[in-house]
Amino acid sequence: MTQAVRRLRGSLVVAAAVVVIDQMSKWWAVSALADDPIDLVWTLRLNLVYNFGMAFGQGRGLGPVISLLGVAIVAALLVSVWRGSRDLNWFGVGLVAGGAIGNIIDRVVREPHWFRGGVVDFIDLQWFPVFNVADIAINIGVVVLIVSALLQGRRSPS
Repeated sequence: MTQAVRRLRGSLVVAAAVVVIDQMSKWWAVSALADDPIDLVWTLRLNLVYNFGMAFGQGRGLGPVISLLGVAIVAALLVSVWRGSRDLNWFGVGLVAGGAIGNIIDRVVREPHWFRGGVVDFIDLQWFPVFNVADIAINIGVVVLIVSALLQGRRSPS
C-alpha cells in the first residue's frame, strides 16, 4: 500500500469517527434538550439551538451555497492528502472533513431539508456562540493543518 493510500485512508477513518460522534451527540441533544437546557458548570450549559446560517449564525438563508462550498472544500482537502507529504495533514484534513460532513448532513436531513436544514448546536458557554462537536473538530483540524504547515516550513531548506 502506498503512503498516499495510507494517508487518505487515515483521513477517511478520522472523518468517519468525527461524523459518527457528531451525529450521535446531535441525536442526543435533539431528544434530551428539547424542553430545557442543562446547566453543567460555571457558564457551560447544553442548550439546543438550530443554526440556519454559517459560523456564528451569519449568512442565514445561504444553506445550499454553504453546503456546496463545504462539499468542494472536503473534496479539495482529500485531494491534498492524496498529493501531500506532510505528516500531520491527513489527521487535520480528517478532522475538518468529518466536521464539515457532520454539519452538511444536518443541512440535508433536518427541516426544511435539502440543504436548507438547521445545524444542531448545543454546547453553550453563554459568552460565545453555541456550537457542536463538528465545529470543535473543524477548529482543531485547522490548528493541526497550520501547525503542520509551520513545521514543514521549518524543515524545508531556505
